[in-house]
Amino acid sequence: MVEMNMNVKKVHMIGIGGIGTSAAAKYFLAQGAEVSGSDMYESAILDDLRSRGAVISIGHAPENISEGVELIVHTPAAKEENVERLEAKNRNIRDVSYPEFLGELAKTKKTIAVSGTNGKSTTTAMIAKILIEAGYDPLVFLGTQSSDLSDGNFNDGKGIWMIVEACEYQDGMLNIIPNIAVITNIEADHLDYFRDIAHIEESFQKWVSTVHPFEGTVVLNAQDISSQNISAENTMKFSFEHRSSGAGIQSFKVKSEGQFSENASIQLLIPGAFNAANASAAFSAAKAAGVNTNIIKDALKTFKGTWRRFEHVGAWKGAEIYSDYAHHPTAVKGAVEAFKEFYPKKRLIIVFEPHQHSRTKELFDEFIASFSDVDILILSEIYKVEGRTEDDSVTSEELAVAVKKTFAEKQVEYAANQKAAEEKLESIAQEGDVIVIMGAGPIDALARELVSL
Repeated sequence: MVEMNMNVKKVHMIGIGGIGTSAAAKYFLAQGAEVSGSDMYESAILDDLRSRGAVISIGHAPENISEGVELIVHTPAAKEENVERLEAKNRNIRDVSYPEFLGELAKTKKTIAVSGTNGKSTTTAMIAKILIEAGYDPLVFLGTQSSDLSDGNFNDGKGIWMIVEACEYQDGMLNIIPNIAVITNIEADHLDYFRDIAHIEESFQKWVSTVHPFEGTVVLNAQDISSQNISAENTMKFSFEHRSSGAGIQSFKVKSEGQFSENASIQLLIPGAFNAANASAAFSAAKAAGVNTNIIKDALKTFKGTWRRFEHVGAWKGAEIYSDYAHHPTAVKGAVEAFKEFYPKKRLIIVFEPHQHSRTKELFDEFIASFSDVDILILSEIYKVEGRTEDDSVTSEELAVAVKKTFAEKQVEYAANQKAAEEKLESIAQEGDVIVIMGAGPIDALARELVSL
């Protein structure tokens, strides 16, 4: 790993508009550094960074890296042939990925790192809120936006703790050696990189093996099959039971067994069994960090969720519009169940944009099953992810045909793009419907557009 001086005066970010890299940009700006960056498209994130003093270019070019830049931080999507990375190499400027940046920063703090297939962002945000309310003043890097953080996806804490989301894609989490490692769950995903579930388990085992065997803690999901294959010296295994939901609140009992065993009754404002699991993971991590149980319970009880996770965007044509980031079959199914739980008597319309061709192809049957409780489904064309291995041999139209074949009673529509999806909604939506715009890509813009009409 590249050794990195944290006291740089001038840094350039490649892919600065990413949710992670933008948090890193905020970190350097908070340290008083000059920050420049580049991205392919304008966004609200870029507008915010410019308002803080960052100089940002649209498009990648060697001249974007000005004289005096000491460090390059690039998104993992920027490959070695990126022209700015090549320029950095020619000029002998240190160039690290965002996960490498987090790994270097983790050497200076006591670190809680959250990884896993689903629930990373929400669990990280929950832990951050708990430690902030406990007075720990943590440094936080979040893979989404949260109103509980001072800067959305970043908290410029000055305490001894750091909380980060550690993505498993391309073994990114291996860059971070944490004091507390949290694995929300382990499922087949990113199969353009991992061979199979056994390969994924191997990577997580390698990661938790870096945690200090006596002073560290590994937090594992006792209700997740693959997580049971992970072993560590000091563990806390979380689970929940007796879950009920009503009047906009879900209640359950969390069980945390192992190094710091404790049970507690928890209430959440956000629905879904998957969020009960996320909160149980956050509870266990916070106990490992020494937080009082009552502080944890109070913090979770007022947690309002995060950007694009069961996010209520507004109303359109008398229907409630939500945006949800779910893009893995398990997350899609969990989100659908949560919406049905909170709105059992309303018609549920899902507009889903699959994220990455390889994921759609590898998990095709799982995606079909994930839509079993949807009343009406509109499938927009698959979003092609930059910097990822893509196989265009599968389409959303094929997925729509397969879903319709499996659930003949359902209305299933194919939309070639976002505009076509909007046109489908125009003819389908009715007053009283719940419409969820779902996916990890730009389909979120449709939710924002609808409520502005």
